[in-house]
Amino acid sequence: MDRIKASLSRKSTEGDKGDAVQKRYKPNMGGTSGSAQPTPAPSTATSAAASVSSQKTGSNNQALECLPQSMRDLKLRDERRDSKDSVFQGKVVEGDPNQCGHIICTVAGSGPSKQTINYSTERVVGNGSFGVVFQATCLESGETVAIKKVLQDKRFKNRELQIMKMMSHPNVVSLKHCFYSTTEKEEVYLNLVLEFVPETVFRISKHYSKSGQRMPTLFVKLYVFQMCRALAHIHAMGVCHRDIKPQNLLVNTHTHQLKLCDFGSAKVLVRGEPNISYICSRYYRAPELIFGATDYTTAIDLWSVGCVMAELLLGQPLFPGESGVDQLVEIIKVLGTPTREDIHAMNPNYTEFKFPHIKAHPWSKVFSKRLPADAVDLVSRLLQYSPVRRYSALQALTHPFFDELRDQSVTLPNGRDLPPLFNWQKGELDHADPALVTALQPGGAASSSQATARPSTNSS
Repeated sequence: MDRIKASLSRKSTEGDKGDAVQKRYKPNMGGTSGSAQPTPAPSTATSAAASVSSQKTGSNNQALECLPQSMRDLKLRDERRDSKDSVFQGKVVEGDPNQCGHIICTVAGSGPSKQTINYSTERVVGNGSFGVVFQATCLESGETVAIKKVLQDKRFKNRELQIMKMMSHPNVVSLKHCFYSTTEKEEVYLNLVLEFVPETVFRISKHYSKSGQRMPTLFVKLYVFQMCRALAHIHAMGVCHRDIKPQNLLVNTHTHQLKLCDFGSAKVLVRGEPNISYICSRYYRAPELIFGATDYTTAIDLWSVGCVMAELLLGQPLFPGESGVDQLVEIIKVLGTPTREDIHAMNPNYTEFKFPHIKAHPWSKVFSKRLPADAVDLVSRLLQYSPVRRYSALQALTHPFFDELRDQSVTLPNGRDLPPLFNWQKGELDHADPALVTALQPGGAASSSQATARPSTNSS
């Protein structure tokens, strides 16, 4: 409670950095599209508190101070697992540097096409609950690959392997090969041989933050566009990624092509079939998951997209909660109290719960005034309480924020061409609305497609 009160304090002077809420929302990066120039933080005179009367501010703060306890009364659980959603997804396997330098010999294909492939493991590039990932080199071709090694349970099929075999898209990391290996303890490991992409959006964003700069807006557009394109593809196949975050977005820093990776939490969602609600990394977790919904849709991925986009624009996470309850508090501090209709859309079981009335924090106060209005508008359309009110991935692609990418004269800051953005794959747009398809293309009337779009519900 003390931490919440401190974060909601409105006491500030002209010379200080302002209250904790404004400090967190205050952009510490500057510059315009294609640039990376540091910009000093705005004064406290531009804070949200200055735009609200002292009486209303005091009333809102009183409700905010009561919010943490109210959220605890909801009795939300930080972990809720569903036995019906028990397909094996991996076990913690620590990366052992001693394994680097080993030669892995495996066989691909069968019959006349059967061939031996040798990989030399070079270094550990990631590990965690999913297993361990090595950078390796194929000795026959010299190609650099990533090998994801996951402890396999013979009782279950590996969902990640099944889904990866379905995927073939320019913005989804490709599966090249897979094989099983065993240890002296007769443990069986599944090895996924994936294309190697050297960087992540997470590390790129941290690079700008540490240097006191904001990521160039053009890069934000490129990364979010490609992320949405990847999601439009997998969602059309019925697959929900369920763990969208900057660490799972791979980037080639020479071309700025993005690849979505790590399908260890992904699942084909089936209407009427329950799913686990404790899914997705906390900062990017949709509110319906926090409310324990088990019948959610692919809209949870679009909430995560909004969180990632906001983080790239701010230089820090928008909703840095330390628990499920704390996460919901952070969301309400920005979006305000969800309406009864919003709560029903997230989880009808909580419709009768009485939330303290919290006024929404205007988006114009969350982000720097230097940011394009289209950027703020897109974030507001993704970060909607009600899953049915969020933009779909295809809708997001038509947003005016991306119109610059549809201009064929635009290049990267170094003069190189933009990565392929409109190389639609066979069947990729088969089920899309014709108006959306037109708006997607270079020269498409994206702006006109927004003319009848619903207004943002979190405006000043």
